Amino acid sequence: MMKKILLLVLACVMLLSCGKKEVKPVSQESKVTMEAFALAETVKNAFIVKDNITLKKNSTESGYKDITANTRLFDSVELTFTPRWVDIENNQFSVNISWKSTWIVSGKSRAERGMAVFVMEGAPLKVSKILRANPFVMPE
Repeated sequence: MMKKILLLVLACVMLLSCGKKEVKPVSQESKVTMEAFALAETVKNAFIVKDNITLKKNSTESGYKDITANTRLFDSVELTFTPRWVDIENNQFSVNISWKSTWIVSGKSRAERGMAVFVMEGAPLKVSKILRANPFVMPE
């Protein structure tokens, strides 16, 4: 009987201690940062499956040229993106992404890694440039 009372008291204390806390609204910068990370993933996935319609829809003309700069044919590619940070300046977002790639060409594997900066702008965001090491270009 004593154990049941102790469990009941413990349960009541836990319920009272788990009161509703105030939820802070998400800042506009956080929302745009999440949108930028999602856009980078969308572009990566579209590139892997060679979906040019999605690539055009999510990039400007110059961004599309940077994404499709690889003119060499490949059988398949694996890309891994790890977003590092975002710089916001004058309605332009620079998303720094660490990446790894493995390209399969005629049965041979080629690996590469690097750090790229995806410049994004507009509403909704679109990739307008890729600076530094472009993950969409196959290594030599």
